[in-house]
Amino acid sequence: MDDGDQKPRRILVIMAHPDDVDYGAAGTVARWTAEGHLVTYCVVTDGDAGSDDPDVDRSWLATTRRAEQRTAAEIVGVREVGFLGYRDGCVEPGLGLRRDLARAIRRARPHLVLTHSPDRDLVHVKASHPDHRAVGSAVLDAVYPDARNPCAFPELIRDDGLAAWTVPEVWVRGGPAIDHHVDVTDTFPLKMAAIRAHRSQGGQSDDFETTMRTRLAALARTAGLPEGRLAEAYLRIDTA
Repeated sequence: MDDGDQKPRRILVIMAHPDDVDYGAAGTVARWTAEGHLVTYCVVTDGDAGSDDPDVDRSWLATTRRAEQRTAAEIVGVREVGFLGYRDGCVEPGLGLRRDLARAIRRARPHLVLTHSPDRDLVHVKASHPDHRAVGSAVLDAVYPDARNPCAFPELIRDDGLAAWTVPEVWVRGGPAIDHHVDVTDTFPLKMAAIRAHRSQGGQSDDFETTMRTRLAALARTAGLPEGRLAEAYLRIDTA
């Protein structure tokens, strides 16, 4: 899908934790929804390990982070947010996760899926959280071959009535390879508002906004955008 494509598309964003999409791609999502595309979120975990406090009530944290993600989604124009309920920090790209993701894909029937890169980035290590890489790997397996193959997980047809669906394009973020940038200068305020909705995770200070602006400005320069522009970056994969 090219930037500025005005024909409405269905887009499914699959991320490991609440807030992953907002730190990494909320500017892009806000552009998409403003252009009339239908964006749906699928969050694999509840983020119940997202605390520096070993005594935190993890049930409370999971409930809080779900609510924060729903609020952040509304800010950038996303109305549907689903959670798969996997344990934070323990995600593995096995058959169970592949089945659940194939189910989510067949339900949403997206023209594009956005997710994590399955590859480790040795320069920016934080982007390569084990859950991120596991989800990225499982998503690519769910896109091909699982979601499109009617013989894969036949219970999805038998029990859920979900016919096979072919996703033609996947965008991944957080890996070592980049080949596409999205100008998010105009939606940067919405991105920051979505990040700040995750109050349990920080990101509230003016210093953090400056840091984020600096990062996106560097990506924009890499893309050859004019000075003062901001960008988010991806690797686009043809999966048709």
